[in-house]
Amino acid sequence: MAVGRRAEKMEATRARLVAAARKAFAEKGYADASMDDLTAAAGLTRGALYHNFGDKRGLLAAVVHQIDAEMAARAQAIASDATTPWEALLAEGAAYIEMALEPEVQRIVLRDGPAVLGDPSQWPSQNACLETTRRTVERLITGKVLKPVDPEAAAWLINGAALNAALWIAASPTPENALPKAIEAFRCLAQGLLETPG
Repeated sequence: MAVGRRAEKMEATRARLVAAARKAFAEKGYADASMDDLTAAAGLTRGALYHNFGDKRGLLAAVVHQIDAEMAARAQAIASDATTPWEALLAEGAAYIEMALEPEVQRIVLRDGPAVLGDPSQWPSQNACLETTRRTVERLITGKVLKPVDPEAAAWLINGAALNAALWIAASPTPENALPKAIEAFRCLAQGLLETPG
């Protein structure tokens, strides 16, 4: 029983730190958010941060993972309204790209995340998206919707196109102007995989 309560307390501490960091990183950016401010906002000590995340970078990784997972869930929910699996795949990619307009996503996931954590294609949350895309591509190849290409290669390229489009939008001085161009180019690139382009 005591072990269960300890685990609950640890999870609550982690959640408080992630929530405080998410707010601070969104408002100030990773570089300007101090560990003392983060822990004070969560009502915790630096020791709690070190114990749960190792350091500020580890805390950023947890925040990025949380937001990226939310983005994937939102994109999948949007895709679930599509009429065909192919349109669902395109809708999911376009939804992910469109989220690059959101200030929190821009700053934490698309700017600070890569700068501090490195290549986004290597993040665990991106790997989960990649596996989902690979399975979808396999089904579309089996159903003769897509050309018989390697599903893993196609998944890497589809996800890479969406991710890089989002990175481009986040870095653009006029993200709202870049968005329609990015989505159009993403759809055109993906359509090259169709068995019968159209």
